[in-house]
Amino acid sequence: MNHRQPSDSNQFAGSLKNGIWMFGLSSWIFGITDRSIASFSDGYLSASDLTQLFTAVAFFVAWLFLKPTSRV
Repeated sequence: MNHRQPSDSNQFAGSLKNGIWMFGLSSWIFGITDRSIASFSDGYLSASDLTQLFTAVAFFVAWLFLKPTSRV
């Protein structure tokens, strides 16, 4: 009797959060891939290349921890 269904606005907000997170996930993967190709294309890794790669990977890992939870 006490079954509450989530309202449409809550469902929309949840799907919007998931959509933004998935877009960010694909963007970070693209960015890391792009940085990796640019860094390794000349066959020489500079300190700047390594710094950029490790920074991008650190932000990517932080983004993974921001995954929205589903409340059912």
